[in-house]
Amino acid sequence: MAEMITGAEGLIKSLLAEGVDLVFGYPGGAIISVYDKLYDYQDKLHHILVRHEQGAVHAAQGYARISGRPGVVIVTSGPGAANVVTGLSDALMDSTPLVVISGQVASDNLGTDAFQEIDVVAMTQQITKWAIQIRRAEDIPAAVARAFYIASTGRPGPVVLDIAKDAQVGLMEWTHKTCEFIRSYNPEPEIELNDVQEVADLINNAQRPLIFSGHGVAIANAEKELYDLAEMGNIPVTATLLGLSTMDSYNPNYKGMLGMHGNIGPNIATDKADVILAIGMRFDDRVTGDTSKFAKNAKIIHVDIDSSELNKNVKVFKAINADAKAFLKDLLPLIKPNRHEDWNSLIDDCYMVEYSEVIKDEVSPKSGKMKMGEVVEFVTTAVRRGAICVTDVGQNQMFAARYFKFTAPKSFISSGGLGTMGFGLPAAIGAAMAAPDRTVCLFVGDGGLQMTIQELGTIMEHPVAVKIILLNNNFLGNVRQWQTLFFHSRYSQTQMLNPDFVALAGAYGIPGEDVTSRDDLPAAIDRMLSYDGTYLLNVDIDATDLIFPMIPAGGSVDNIMLSPDKKFSF
Repeated sequence: MAEMITGAEGLIKSLLAEGVDLVFGYPGGAIISVYDKLYDYQDKLHHILVRHEQGAVHAAQGYARISGRPGVVIVTSGPGAANVVTGLSDALMDSTPLVVISGQVASDNLGTDAFQEIDVVAMTQQITKWAIQIRRAEDIPAAVARAFYIASTGRPGPVVLDIAKDAQVGLMEWTHKTCEFIRSYNPEPEIELNDVQEVADLINNAQRPLIFSGHGVAIANAEKELYDLAEMGNIPVTATLLGLSTMDSYNPNYKGMLGMHGNIGPNIATDKADVILAIGMRFDDRVTGDTSKFAKNAKIIHVDIDSSELNKNVKVFKAINADAKAFLKDLLPLIKPNRHEDWNSLIDDCYMVEYSEVIKDEVSPKSGKMKMGEVVEFVTTAVRRGAICVTDVGQNQMFAARYFKFTAPKSFISSGGLGTMGFGLPAAIGAAMAAPDRTVCLFVGDGGLQMTIQELGTIMEHPVAVKIILLNNNFLGNVRQWQTLFFHSRYSQTQMLNPDFVALAGAYGIPGEDVTSRDDLPAAIDRMLSYDGTYLLNVDIDATDLIFPMIPAGGSVDNIMLSPDKKFSF
């Protein structure tokens, strides 16, 4: 006879059977039975008590993005479940696998507006891959197995299991069977070999080929195949924001980042390419700008595991519904060696202009207050290879993306599609727990840090080593930049009166220091990196520092701004 246990214990045992050893969460009345049973499994299932449910989801995202395994979150009903909505939305847009478990009132109280009742499934269906309410204990194991399968296969994403109180306390016969198939769900589309040959012919005959490397390359662990393809055909590679670190920053085939604040060369190359191979990316508006002018000379080949992304934002010449790694493996034997020397030289020449007009003064200013670019440059030259760069959202995000050097796969974590301020600190905690042997550098602004600053308490209770580089300009910097450029410098509600961040970190037992002079910056960075634990650098940044180049929203590559009053010409 099978073992009779409660639904709460069945949930814990099902998580363990799926290989889970770490969860993030916050207890409450509707999930207390699960937490009571968790008490008996503390040696097998490590629970991280965060300080806010949003912090739990973002931490789980950071953990998932580095480990490649679904992050797991446990919260209570009502406000606890409502507080995970931002993180679920973020995870769906950025294809991050999560399993979020929420408590719910007892089945006979559903629909009565019981204390802390909220319709979690209705609230989350539009921001998850799957959301289900469980009212019987015996349904828990199969739902957990199905949740992990859905979250981690195909295009990854978040799922929600909303478990009623009576399902948690009811008895069940526990068995677990891993889910490997769901009717009508096809996470591994078949690749047509004729399509692969057609793509190979297009690339082999191209004079100006270009590769867009998106987040899907990282998700599929296809970095080696990307490298081999670029090497074989000497094809320039450019990355989307979340595609950063899919290729080593020092690789000569890597030309930088695409998009609004991307490098000039890749954006100009997009306009001049005759064939573009876009892998695992979704043609976000921050990449395309004005779609009527985007890549107008190129035959675009779009490879994505999510068929709904194909021909959605940009109409392409060839749409391939496939896993990035599987497709590249089939493509590589068909690619002929090539050099494309003039084509690569054109892109490299664009970089020289960008270096002269923008980068040089940003990373090596001669006077004035410190700039974000120089801080990132100092940090990236001081860290050892394989460091992980985590960012919040805003100018800190764009400067880190532009100037941090990536030397290993899965080295960049940021909120891309949703642009969630407050993402950075908890995501860095999750990343550090997933990879305790790697240096984790968090670049964050004073606005974003204060949105989830309570998670310093999580670090105090569960020590990790996060190197927090606070780029502090006492402004909501990105909004201030737009006010400067497009709203006649009318700084409405963007200046911030900030606390003593070093003293605040100290209250949580975290050392730190204020850095007000660039002469003091290198030594401060060395102290931060050599400290065995979390350390905060509060760096005094020039509030007038702006991130360039910039293509204004809805613009195109014929409108690349190098400064407020100068455009790129080549």
